[in-house]
Amino acid sequence: MSSIKFLLKNIGLLTISQFSSKILSFLLVPLYTSVLSTEEYGIYGIYSTTISLLVPILTLNLSEAALRFSLDKKYEKNKIFSFCLKYILVGTTIICCFTIVNSIFNIVPMLVQFSVYFVLMFITTAMNCLIMAFARGIEKINALAISGFIGTVGVLFFNIFFLLTLHQGLKGYFLANILGTTVQMLCLTVALQLWKYITLKRDNNEYKREMIHYSMPLVGNSVSWWINDASDRYIVTWMCGVEQNGIYSVGYKIPSILNVFQSIFSQAWTLSAVKEYESDNKETFFSKTYTIYSFFMTSACLVLIIFDKQIASILYAKEFFEAWKYVPPLLIATLFGALSGHIGGIFAAVKDTKAYATTTIVGAVCNIVLNLLFIRGIGVMGAAIATLAANIVVWMLRYIKARQYIKMDIYLSGCTISYLLLGVQSMILYITDKVDMIWGSGIIIFLLIMLVYRKEIIICKKMIDVALEKVKKNSVR
Repeated sequence: MSSIKFLLKNIGLLTISQFSSKILSFLLVPLYTSVLSTEEYGIYGIYSTTISLLVPILTLNLSEAALRFSLDKKYEKNKIFSFCLKYILVGTTIICCFTIVNSIFNIVPMLVQFSVYFVLMFITTAMNCLIMAFARGIEKINALAISGFIGTVGVLFFNIFFLLTLHQGLKGYFLANILGTTVQMLCLTVALQLWKYITLKRDNNEYKREMIHYSMPLVGNSVSWWINDASDRYIVTWMCGVEQNGIYSVGYKIPSILNVFQSIFSQAWTLSAVKEYESDNKETFFSKTYTIYSFFMTSACLVLIIFDKQIASILYAKEFFEAWKYVPPLLIATLFGALSGHIGGIFAAVKDTKAYATTTIVGAVCNIVLNLLFIRGIGVMGAAIATLAANIVVWMLRYIKARQYIKMDIYLSGCTISYLLLGVQSMILYITDKVDMIWGSGIIIFLLIMLVYRKEIIICKKMIDVALEKVKKNSVR
């Protein structure tokens, strides 16, 4: 039970850290879609997805190594942080040189107009990733939670200031996100007193070898996940135009709600997976958490599918509304990405980062091939279907690979039925506009999902009862 408590505690703290910022980005969608054009939103999408690709490549994804090695007591924290910081400086130098050359020779025209913001986005994203990972590694989750909340307030302020007060349009959108990230980064730097972890001594060769050996396969993993999550936007831009990419990019906003929970759980889960892997009841722990997690994520996915059109009518202004039809496959793709991430916690525990990379690379290849085939055949919807198919492939491969380390006792056939039921609800959403039929079918499918996960529901109820009983005892005292 202590292992569950540790996991739930970290989930709670990370929720404070990230939930507000993720929900805020979701709630600000009506502002973005009313102030920005589809073309402008598409341009920002290209910039942000490009940065998400370049950060792990140019920093060797050492933020992941900072997290994993900081959890291990035998490594000195100052050497870990300083080594990772040096590689971020190297990456920043490379991106600055590329931006200058690109501005002169116009190699990538789209990146010329906002080149300064491009560099600033890289620096703030890379630094924030490292600092947040290091904070989790040294288990300063409280500081992470507080800085996340302050950063959220900063993002809200800067969005209102630049978009509504100064009417800066796309430039204001860039500035608001860059400055919001900077606020969180500075708060966490002060809270952790990070300057104490910086050393100018020569790198320890043993640390260097081990950390690079750990992080290098994760570069391939990150690039492959990027291909799964973002390459479709480039192919959509290429085949259908930047306006259609703007609409498709907005379609990701509703799945981002589900991604909030996935992100929070994933960060807390890595800490628990590393701690619990050596325990005697690891099979039971990993199996229970998977099925409970699967139940909650599947249920949340179902609810979002049911209310897809209603949410889209509130969030998506003008021509952006048609993005609702891309949401169901992207939601289910997010679900399988979340389940793959849970299984990936096992690979982090045993430091088998090659398993991360190989499974995701296969999924990435599938994604590219299917994107080219489906988008040419059925348009933008093909991109969403390709992303879903690729995430299912990664999930299946990771499940098979993970069984080499742990024999997880998972009711796989039942879980698969619940996933198929999500597909049924999606089809109902496409064939009818009748709200009562959509909601009625949703209730029936939810009851069927509860039947599949009835054992997990009983376990959750017992955990809640125990927690409430402790609260009562404490209140009496």
